[in-house]
Amino acid sequence: MTAPLLPPMDPLVEGYLSYLDKVGRKTPRTIVDVRCTLRRAASAFPGETPLWHLELGDYLHWLEKLRRDGLTETCLAKYLSHLRGLLDYAWRSGRSERNVLDGFTLRHAPPRSEPGSLTLDEAEKLVAATAATGTTARRDRLVVLLLYGCGLRTNELCALDVADINRERHELLVMHAKGDRPRAIPIPEALYTELLAYLLDHGKRGPLLKTSAKGRRLRAHDVCSIVRQTAERAGLRENITPRTLRHSFATHLMDRGVDLAIIASLMGHRSPQETGVYLHVLPARTEAAVRTLPIGDLP
Repeated sequence: MTAPLLPPMDPLVEGYLSYLDKVGRKTPRTIVDVRCTLRRAASAFPGETPLWHLELGDYLHWLEKLRRDGLTETCLAKYLSHLRGLLDYAWRSGRSERNVLDGFTLRHAPPRSEPGSLTLDEAEKLVAATAATGTTARRDRLVVLLLYGCGLRTNELCALDVADINRERHELLVMHAKGDRPRAIPIPEALYTELLAYLLDHGKRGPLLKTSAKGRRLRAHDVCSIVRQTAERAGLRENITPRTLRHSFATHLMDRGVDLAIIASLMGHRSPQETGVYLHVLPARTEAAVRTLPIGDLP
């Protein structure tokens, strides 16, 4: 049964969402996310007062309630960003005298932690642990190699179809990417050779990776199980997940001096700044870069 459609929101809100689509060029998923935030905020303030006429104190009380309910600082910051955008739109449209959230930020947002990743030695052990014969074993090996060799997210891996392999350019087309931002990833030659051999037994269409029993598309929990079992065979620590392999992909590229913008593109990040969390791999790199400046040559 199809879920009932929710009624439209205030015309100004609908106008703002249309603005995000037509002018802001935001992805459909982002617009849905903003709509959910604004609908949640509107339901928290029953009455005739629209969101753009509320006072700063009203928003402070609401955010504090959400914090007590267990929402993370990241989620609260996202809500605040969505609301600030609406209030700025209302102000520029002449519907309010000011944006009460302008310049307001959350002070205690936790710093982004370093993503967990494998050392090169651990990565070699993990890949070596996939060396086995049999259809299922070859599929499991491909799962590990694609996660580590192409930096895929788990859902991106599960959504891959055979048709997403560009055989002319030796690229992997990630069509179902986060934020609706498809991208092409060059496939390492050794991995591409194994991929072609795998495809000889798995047809020319449909999901790339299937379950052994019913031939359905692999799901996220299947991929997590494959990675966990492979890590156990390799004798590695227990907390290795598909995300660990994605982080290792970026970390090892960074370690080899690959430009941050290129890594951001391969990872499907919106900007190099999002990829900056991987700078921890070479803490001395920024110092070394500064030392290349010809300061000593100055008169």
